[in-house]
Amino acid sequence: MNHGMIEAQELTKVFRVRATRPGLWGAVRGLFTGETTEVRALDGVSFRVPAGERTAYLGVNGAGKSTTIKILAGVLTPGSGRCLVAGREPRQDRYAHARAIGVVFGHRTQLWWDLPVADSFRILARLHDLPPAVAQANLRLFDELLDLGELADRPVRTLSLGQRMRAEVAAALFHDPAVLLLDEPTIGLDLLLKEAVHELVNRVAAERGTTVLLTSHDVADISAICEHVVVVDAGRVVHTGRLHDLLRQAPTRTVRFEYAADADLDAEPLARLLELELGGPAAVTVAGRRRVTVQGPPELVTPQRVLAAASALVAVTDLVAPEPTLGEVLRALYVAPELSRGRR
Repeated sequence: MNHGMIEAQELTKVFRVRATRPGLWGAVRGLFTGETTEVRALDGVSFRVPAGERTAYLGVNGAGKSTTIKILAGVLTPGSGRCLVAGREPRQDRYAHARAIGVVFGHRTQLWWDLPVADSFRILARLHDLPPAVAQANLRLFDELLDLGELADRPVRTLSLGQRMRAEVAAALFHDPAVLLLDEPTIGLDLLLKEAVHELVNRVAAERGTTVLLTSHDVADISAICEHVVVVDAGRVVHTGRLHDLLRQAPTRTVRFEYAADADLDAEPLARLLELELGGPAAVTVAGRRRVTVQGPPELVTPQRVLAAASALVAVTDLVAPEPTLGEVLRALYVAPELSRGRR
């Protein structure tokens, strides 16, 4: 059997939370009654990530993403099911597990709050028994891509969120982990630093074979780093596969074209004629004086079909068929009828 670097088998996790009632009196009553209710964060989650693969773990808020990451990191224990990371169960040998993984939690720090950043890295080097040459080489790489050197003498507590996240990403990669778990790793970073984090993660993964599991609300993170996706909703896996294949599942396709100014048809009557020619649910709208947008099901609105229909009426001078965005695909996936039935 070809085992993955990360394997989750039927993971479940149920939390008990204090029950709340509407209104002020309901809130006060809840403080004294001790009533609780169950929240099922994971409901039989199974997936695998092969060694060296970069996978996005996606879902809306409350889908179970952070709970899964915490179980894989050894922070939480599943209610039932089993997981293996780098060949071991996270909670069995926590010290060995910590040496094999790197973790970034966007809202939590692994650095020493009152110490300068450089001291945190010195401590991490001792904890992981890093040879000095390896530690120095990694610090040079982090400084090159993340400007970490400018933060070296500053206590962690004085850093902005963006500055701290730069140090957090570097700390997670400092000991050359086999597995990198990223939960909102670019929160608080500007566009240029996000791109630097993307470059760093991709470079490390390519050169060292690091396995990456990323969860993020930032579509740019997912598109820039990951090749595969696992989508969860309501604690269950609803889709697995290649990112490219997921993008092809977009419910609509858009094609835009421009045509020559000497055409006899204005954009508005041209749009109406195209709707008749293309038929079905294709929607044709005017995007400018000589510019038209066609949107509809991917099998109906293909660049070839739109070009053929438009060229029969006007001289097309430019045509663009942009790929659907990941955000559009995910929105459609979350509201698909299959999702409500818990399709695995």
